[in-house]
Amino acid sequence: MANISSAGDVVQPLHVGILVFLAALNVLLSISSTLANTLILVALHKVSSIYPPTKLFFRSLAISDLCVGLTSQLLFCVTLTGRISNIGNNLLHYSDRLNTTTSYVLLMVSVLTSTAISVDRLLALLLRLRYRKTVTLKRVRKIVIGIWFISCVLGVWRHSSWGEEVSRVTFVVFLVLCLIISFLSYFKIYLLLRNYQVQVQNHFQQPNRPAIPLDMARYKRTVHGIAWVQLTLLVCYLPFCVVLMLFSYGKIPESASGMAFLRFTITIVYLNSSLNPILYCWRIVEVKEAAKDTIRSLNCFKSN
Repeated sequence: MANISSAGDVVQPLHVGILVFLAALNVLLSISSTLANTLILVALHKVSSIYPPTKLFFRSLAISDLCVGLTSQLLFCVTLTGRISNIGNNLLHYSDRLNTTTSYVLLMVSVLTSTAISVDRLLALLLRLRYRKTVTLKRVRKIVIGIWFISCVLGVWRHSSWGEEVSRVTFVVFLVLCLIISFLSYFKIYLLLRNYQVQVQNHFQQPNRPAIPLDMARYKRTVHGIAWVQLTLLVCYLPFCVVLMLFSYGKIPESASGMAFLRFTITIVYLNSSLNPILYCWRIVEVKEAAKDTIRSLNCFKSN
């Protein structure tokens, strides 16, 4: 994440309006992200049909999105309003640094976790019966801890004397590598599913055929759901990455207009944390039903 409290960012009347709009928008997105991801975590706790290691990946992603709403977006709002009200430079500086660090860590967690889920879905299709022996809860727990540890180290490292510029490039490189891995995983899944479809057609042409496993439909729904999550991540992150690289190479000046453009792309990145719960409920039926049950329980509690 780039610093958003640049010394050259002179606040003019037009830019005050932009800052107010972005601050108000991020407050709303923070509330929606916090509530929606809390609902998803409760729903995941209730769902028993999702394999526990896969569920742990979903929880990690939902927790990172929840933390974005609780920390990064609120700190971002503090920085934006600080530019309007001209609070002390020290407070503005530290809120900006804290916002930058938490955002960097949480966005890295989101990118790495969504990639891990796509690889997990590929392994489920490749290994079949060996999948549950290979992908265990203990191993996935280590992977999740590793993802958070690496993200935290990179987030702290960027504040070293030479780490800021390098961290910008590192973030983009990680994003590109993760997207390539995810694309290759989904492409392989597509080929395997197409193969499976041919086998199913041949199967139905044979007399006295045995029953076909019914869990493939659930698998396809989960894969489609994660594919939508990653597509949304790409759409939300791409503008920020492009602007970040342009800033790094001096193609966009650190003027008020340039900083306003950067803040707008950061808001789009934060929007991703509010969209993910919608995608879970839309594409993963088990999560959708558990979320509905949770909302009904809350309504009954309020009525009582």
